[in-house]
Amino acid sequence: MPKAKKAVRREWTKDEVRQMKAMAKAKAGVSKIAKSLKRTPAATMVMASKLGVSLSMRA
Repeated sequence: MPKAKKAVRREWTKDEVRQMKAMAKAKAGVSKIAKSLKRTPAATMVMASKLGVSLSMRA
């Protein structure tokens, strides 16, 4: 039976946080932000929630 992959967690850098905030302000959307940061949408949403950043695409 093959071994299960172990999740590798990367710390968020100041640049990544800055980029996420800028893209969120531009209403880019979770999937687009996550892809540009090379992170999962779930990780992006959790970090945004911790920082109090809205990822809503609504005007």
